[in-house]
Amino acid sequence: MKNNWRQKLHLEPPQGWLNDPNGLSFFNGEYHVYFQYVPDSADGKGGKCWGHWVGSDLMHWRFTGAVLYPDTPDDRSGVYSGCGFVKDGLLNLFYTGNVKEEGNHDYITSGRGANVIRVTTPDGVTMSEKQTLLRNADYPDYCSCHVRDPKVWEEDGRYKMVLGARTLDDRGCVLFYDSADLEHWNFERAESIPDFGYMWECPDIIELDGHRFLGMSPQGVPHEDYCFQNVYSAGYLRYTDDGLTGYEEWDSGFDFYAPQTFTAPDGRVLLIGWMGIGDIPYTNPTTELGWQHCLTIPRELTLREDGGIRQRPILELNGRKGKPVSLKDGEPLKSELPFYFASLADNDGFTLTFEDMLTMSWSGGVFELRFTNDKVGCGRDVRRVKLDRFTGIEMIADTSSLEIYLNGGERVMSTRFYPVDTAVTLRAEGIGGSIYPLNGMEVLSDDTV
Repeated sequence: MKNNWRQKLHLEPPQGWLNDPNGLSFFNGEYHVYFQYVPDSADGKGGKCWGHWVGSDLMHWRFTGAVLYPDTPDDRSGVYSGCGFVKDGLLNLFYTGNVKEEGNHDYITSGRGANVIRVTTPDGVTMSEKQTLLRNADYPDYCSCHVRDPKVWEEDGRYKMVLGARTLDDRGCVLFYDSADLEHWNFERAESIPDFGYMWECPDIIELDGHRFLGMSPQGVPHEDYCFQNVYSAGYLRYTDDGLTGYEEWDSGFDFYAPQTFTAPDGRVLLIGWMGIGDIPYTNPTTELGWQHCLTIPRELTLREDGGIRQRPILELNGRKGKPVSLKDGEPLKSELPFYFASLADNDGFTLTFEDMLTMSWSGGVFELRFTNDKVGCGRDVRRVKLDRFTGIEMIADTSSLEIYLNGGERVMSTRFYPVDTAVTLRAEGIGGSIYPLNGMEVLSDDTV
C-alpha cells in the first residue's frame, strides 16, 4: 500500500507546523499535551500558537486545535515555549511571549522582548486573561534578549522557575527565580558550565530517585564524530557535589530536540520531545502535503546503575502489540508498518537492513544508523554512537519515523524516514529478533477544528 506518511503512534498536527512540546501535565484526570503550532503554514512561517491534545490515557487523544494565540502586545510575535503547573484546581500555563520591535536590530542584543506570561485554565482549553510576570528588565543585566522557556515547579513550600538564557558574551546559562504566590518572582541565581554553547533552551529540572538533573537544549556546541552531530543538541547535566557535570545527549538520531518532562499520576517521570529540529540540512516531504513534524512517543525515565538516565517506551505501548513473528538471521521478512522490533541478546556485530532504504549496524564499539536511499532519508546521511557493549536493540517503526532503543534504553536514536510503501522488507545478518505488529493510537478532533 502506498504510504501517505500519516503516523499511527506519533502525535502530529492535522495541518501546519509543529515544534516544541509545551505544558505537559496531568490535570483533572486527563493528560494535556500542548505544542508550538503554526496552523496555516507547514514550513513554520506565521504566528506561533499553542496547539493542544487531551487524553484520558496516553493512547487515546482528542485534538482541540489552537488554544493560545499571539494576540496581546506582550506576545504579538509568538506564543513561545513554556510549561504547565497544576495548583488549586487550575492548570497554570507559563510561556514566553515573544516581541520583535521594528527597526535596525540584531534581535540578540536589542529589539526583542522576552516576556514570561501566565494564564490559567479550568479545562485545558478555556483560558484566563494573560498576566505578564517578567520582562527583559527583570533578567540579569549580563543577559541578551534571548531569555525564554519557563519551567515551574514547587519545592520546600515555594515556587521555583528556571529559564534558558544567552549572555551578552555568548554563553549559555539558566536563570532561577523564586516565588511565594506564582505571580511575583525574584531572581535567585544563574547556573552554567564553561565553554558549552551560546544559548541554553528549554531548561527542565528532573528528579529521579533522589538524584537531580538539569535538562536543556544547548545551541552552539561544536560537532563531533559520535556526539553533537546535529545542528543543535538536547541533553542533561547531573547535579553532583562538584556542581553540574556529565552532559549526556537524550537522543543521538537525526530528529530530536526541545524535550520536556512531567509526572504521570502513578509517579512515572515521562519525557516527550519534538521529533524534529530547527535549521536542518534535510527535509520532510509532508510539507508538500500541508503538515510537518511530530512528537516522540512518551518515554519513561529511570535511573541507570551508573547514575545516568535510562529511557524506555511507555508501558501503554504493550497493549498495542499483536502476535510476534520471528526475523531469522539471514532471512528477509516483509512487515507492515507500524511495528515493534526487539532483539535482546549480547552480540559482537550485526547488520539490520531496511531493504534499499537504510541500515543499522553494530561493530567495533560503534552503533551506526545510515541512510542508503536519499529519497527515503531526504538529506539524512549517517549518525553514530559509541557503546561499551551491546546487549539488545528495540525499535518502534511507525509509517514515517523510527525510535531505536539500545541496551535497554541506555542510548536512543530517533529519525524520520519516508518509505514509498507501508510495507518494508527487513534482513538481519548476525542477529535475530521478533517483530510485533502495532495497532495505532486513537486520535479524534473537535468538530470546531
